[in-house]
Amino acid sequence: MLRRIVFSSLWALLMPAVGAADAPLAAEQAAAKKVRVVVIPVREEVASPQLYILRRGLKDAEAEKADLVVIDMKTPGGGLEATFEMMEAIGKFSGKTVTYVNTEAMSAGAFIASTTDEIWFAPEGVIGAAAPVMAGGKDVEETMRLKVVSYLKARMRAISEGKGYRGEVVSAMIDAGKELKIGDKVLKEKGELLTLTATEAMKTYGEPARPLLGAGIAETLDGLLVQKFGAGNFTVQRLEVTWSERLAVFLQSLSPVLLGLGMLALFIEFKTPGFGVFGIAGIALLGTVFLTSYVAGLSGHEPIIVFGLGVVLVALELFFWQTAGFLGAAGIGLMLASLVWAMADTWPGDPIAVSWSGDVLARPLTNLGLGLVIAVALFVSLLRYLPRGWVWGRIILGSAVAATAQAAGGVSSESAERVGGLVGRSGIAQTALRPSGQVEIDGRRYEARVEVGTVEAGAVVVVTRKTDFELVVEAGEEGHS
Repeated sequence: MLRRIVFSSLWALLMPAVGAADAPLAAEQAAAKKVRVVVIPVREEVASPQLYILRRGLKDAEAEKADLVVIDMKTPGGGLEATFEMMEAIGKFSGKTVTYVNTEAMSAGAFIASTTDEIWFAPEGVIGAAAPVMAGGKDVEETMRLKVVSYLKARMRAISEGKGYRGEVVSAMIDAGKELKIGDKVLKEKGELLTLTATEAMKTYGEPARPLLGAGIAETLDGLLVQKFGAGNFTVQRLEVTWSERLAVFLQSLSPVLLGLGMLALFIEFKTPGFGVFGIAGIALLGTVFLTSYVAGLSGHEPIIVFGLGVVLVALELFFWQTAGFLGAAGIGLMLASLVWAMADTWPGDPIAVSWSGDVLARPLTNLGLGLVIAVALFVSLLRYLPRGWVWGRIILGSAVAATAQAAGGVSSESAERVGGLVGRSGIAQTALRPSGQVEIDGRRYEARVEVGTVEAGAVVVVTRKTDFELVVEAGEEGHS
């Protein structure tokens, strides 16, 4: 009996300390149990900015294992291309999705809402009138309209399987010639498009009774979450369309041009001594393509590591070890590969076979190919049309012509004889030779390299032999002839 009293007294003394020690753990567990919700706005006309933020938000939610994505919708409609891409992105998210019609989901908005698991309404919310129209609101030509309507109805049926009357309802929103009838009740006559209010969407039909389209009505989006999960049982992360998304829309359309200009600038930088404006401009242009792809929701954070490694290799080539361009070429290759990766629409957790499939890589490889074509076309134009006396002529063309004069099979016998006569002559290193660079002999510049060690700019060199593409030199002494 005495033992029991002593034990009870000790337990009473220890309980507060135990409770205090467990309090942070309990709070952490409670927070961990809260439903993680990501809210993504779809406002104004459905277009690229809305696509960009939706795609980026869904990928972030997937990576962070969010439980629910809520699309906060108020749109009069928009373009079908952006709409289809948004529907495809929603279908890739592995968690639950909800559309909150706040306060309209017309035309393209109805298509997007039909892709989500549930459709909730503000009290004044409306949805419908989803017939396809041309840009500017003009009617589609009849034959084309029939094809588009047939395709849209089939797609709506496919994504609405197992979701009650949704497929039939959305089809009636698309096709004015379709009658919507449930049981003996006709909800829409032929000759008009279906549009529903929140109250109409929540009416029940059939046996067992099921709502026509809606999952619930809530005064606010927070009210929706309270109805679903209870007050205090969820955390919310809200995304917003920013100026960066709008700027990215414009810059994404210029991706091939930016790629072409960037590659041209880096090529020029490698053909000139030192490091200057062309190198900075090239890296900046390629970096712009990379950043706009990130803002567009195409890439994650991973490609930036590859891009950064490429920049490091280019810097090593230009500033430390001149390796006949090998490090620089590897760096540019990594930068271009990271750009292809950044422009590819990959998803967190996708297998490599899916992430790098032909469909995913088609657009970025097309952009890269166009960029290469633009770079070559601009380079040829500069060689042909730029005045010889301009700075380009002094910096680039002079060295290019001199280098060409050393190549086999494309020079006159006079040029070949002049280059051959340089063996044994001395000159001055115009750039550092590590191992390759440029030397000047009798007022002319030539591509050259050393076979052993390095030579600093300004040092005397002696030509030991020539190859089809360059002179081979070694460090000489002052006054050597």
